[in-house]
Amino acid sequence: METRRRTSLYCLSLLVAMAAATSVWAQHTPPTLSEKEMRQIGDALPAKATVAPAAPRKVLLFWRCEGFFHGDGIAAGNKAVEMMGEKTGAFTVVTSDDMSMFDPDKLNAFDAVIFNNTTNLAFENPVHRQALLDFARNGKGIVGTHSSVDNFYKWPEGAAMMGALFAGHPWGEAPVKLDDPEHPLLKAFGGKGFWVQDEMYQMRDPYSREKLRVLLSFDMSKLPADAPTREDKDNAIAWVQQVGKGRVFYCSLGHNRNIFWDPAILQFYLDGIQYALGDLPADATPSAALNPQPQPALPPAKSK
Repeated sequence: METRRRTSLYCLSLLVAMAAATSVWAQHTPPTLSEKEMRQIGDALPAKATVAPAAPRKVLLFWRCEGFFHGDGIAAGNKAVEMMGEKTGAFTVVTSDDMSMFDPDKLNAFDAVIFNNTTNLAFENPVHRQALLDFARNGKGIVGTHSSVDNFYKWPEGAAMMGALFAGHPWGEAPVKLDDPEHPLLKAFGGKGFWVQDEMYQMRDPYSREKLRVLLSFDMSKLPADAPTREDKDNAIAWVQQVGKGRVFYCSLGHNRNIFWDPAILQFYLDGIQYALGDLPADATPSAALNPQPQPALPPAKSK
């Protein structure tokens, strides 16, 4: 009788665990944007591609979350990228959260992968790991928004490809400086730093200016002296890097929906995507190797 009872309890606990797992994945459905939000995105999008694509471009817009689910950023980010491709003609989009998209025969049909607010991706299948590394190293593009650095904790090559790992978000507003105002990917901001409200990330290794061309970062002089920060006070927001023959563009802006109806930020994302696709030339020399160092464009003092 006791054995039967234990068996029943085990079966019940197994069913509960399976149901819990199913419910977690069932929650991973992006919220629906309102008609007003859709209009705001459409109105803010660039009217045309920054440069004409050299060939028809196809991107995989990937939003799978195996950790925290950034529903707002996924919903608005996915829609912004989809509408951007349609409006500008710079690329076409396939949107998915299915890991089988990284099967080599499927992945190689794309010119770039955009990781939109993905979290805790492990890429446990070694075939998928190698396929993604080969994809980048052989000349394709990788784009990351916001929490795409919150992945690959047990896969050093994947973290190095993205450029950094997430180390917290101690700020909700940031004074943003243009580290290299003359860089072609920063034209969207007109040579001026700015303030932004979003969930602002702090990075940890493998982040390094020895490897990355940092485009945007915090102007720490505009924050209180006791503001949380890295020991070196180097808090990057966006960067590019070359990985083999391929190109990587990352920007941490994209937690809040309103980021994706900011005209300058959408232009910045378009330029970054076109860079990753190989259509918009831009220098990816690591920041530490630049001589002379560029003079950054600082944001204004915060208005009271």
